[in-house]
Amino acid sequence: MHNKQMKAPIFDALKKYISENTIPFHVPGHKQGRGLPEFVDFVGENVLKMDLTCLPDTDNICNAVGAIKEAENLAAELYGADKAFFLVNGTTSGIQSMIMSVCQPGDKIILPRNVHKSALGGLILSGAVPIYIEPELDPEFGITMCLTPDSVENTLRRNPDAKAVFLVYPIYYGLVSDLEKICQVAHEYGVPVIVDEAHGAHLKFHQDLPISSIEAGADLVASSTHKLLGSMSQTSILLVREGLISASKVKAVMNLTQTTSPSYVLLTSLDLARRQMALKGSDLMSTVLELSWWVRREINQMRGYKLLGENVVGKYGCVGFDPAKITVNVAELGMSGYQMESLLRSRYQIQVELSDLYNVIFLITVGDNRGTIGKLLTALKEISLNSALDKVIRYLPPLPKIPEVEISPRDAFYHKTKAVPFEESAGEISAEGIMAYPPGIPLICPGEKITQEIVDYVRILKQENAELQGTEDHSLETIKVIVIHLAWVNNEEIADVG
Repeated sequence: MHNKQMKAPIFDALKKYISENTIPFHVPGHKQGRGLPEFVDFVGENVLKMDLTCLPDTDNICNAVGAIKEAENLAAELYGADKAFFLVNGTTSGIQSMIMSVCQPGDKIILPRNVHKSALGGLILSGAVPIYIEPELDPEFGITMCLTPDSVENTLRRNPDAKAVFLVYPIYYGLVSDLEKICQVAHEYGVPVIVDEAHGAHLKFHQDLPISSIEAGADLVASSTHKLLGSMSQTSILLVREGLISASKVKAVMNLTQTTSPSYVLLTSLDLARRQMALKGSDLMSTVLELSWWVRREINQMRGYKLLGENVVGKYGCVGFDPAKITVNVAELGMSGYQMESLLRSRYQIQVELSDLYNVIFLITVGDNRGTIGKLLTALKEISLNSALDKVIRYLPPLPKIPEVEISPRDAFYHKTKAVPFEESAGEISAEGIMAYPPGIPLICPGEKITQEIVDYVRILKQENAELQGTEDHSLETIKVIVIHLAWVNNEEIADVG
């Protein structure tokens, strides 16, 4: 395999085109950077020279027959998939394409509640009806956990007409479900498993990491190479195992929404990240794991911090975790995760991946070294020593129960709406989603009935200055809800949302 994997077809095609000094009379209009000299001065000439369009030399992402196709085939071989498609619209476009590939309007899809907001977009675009499974909540860390095979099987038994099981693997906090068993369960029902592997593109490359989604038997996987490998933001790979899934159908769906003007700078970074992991992946991930366990050992010796990891394996459907996702509970320091994020950024110029009410997350990747890790550990130790330990019990009500789905997300999105004060919205059917970002997990989705629990929960998140997204009113003083028409049936007034 390694002889083939040494190639970088897209990178080679771009270098060849640039070396020929072709005079461009095609887009983009900056013409190899001559039209944007200030940007060239900052980023360099080669970046702008690589910013090309679809040409016979550079291939076409919508109908790849040359360099892009060859690079995608190498990625499929590396990951053990039948087909691979490069994405430059982010894993978001991959997740939406996955859902649209398996669901038509009105079809059911089984998914956990702690999905990313891109899955909500996929429901709206496809017209699918969500059947949610609610993961258990860990009260100490305040996060929703993994799905169990039993919960998936029970849901399939009640919904044998479901068209797919959608899974997040790993979840944002690095924990993994028993994906192999879930795939076995779903396949017994003839149902494909599609996976948001946004935080698992590196799993394939080390035996001490959880098994990758394709290796576990998943049928369709969107894997974010930009998150934990070396490619640039917006790059990702959509991996296909054929059988229950048609690769040609997936590609046809992708061509509905993906750009026809892909960034060849992004594609080249994806091509080279694939080659790097093929040739050096095991060694690189060994270093990442060595650094990660060093961080974990050091933090475990500091006062006021609690780490997520071995302490939850075997509970909540969790069968393993990714050590490179360092989830740290800071509640004993008397601060929220949001406050810790702000302190690290303002005083130490360190930016975390995520903060929530209790925790912060640090990602250790192929781009880290002992220098960057040392600065992080020094900052955490200084904060620990300078904080008076105060086991603050932050009042956070239980995560709201999953609300009733009154109409499909798609119907809600296109329905007639009105804006109402959010504090007075309990009982209304939401036309918008609300999610704390990151991680982008929906608290309410379009088509669901807003409960007082949700109103109370969001109020607390607002007080903690959490970043809430999804509503047109960014202050969330108001929310758009469905206009309900009243109708009379057999002398009885009923609500009609149709």
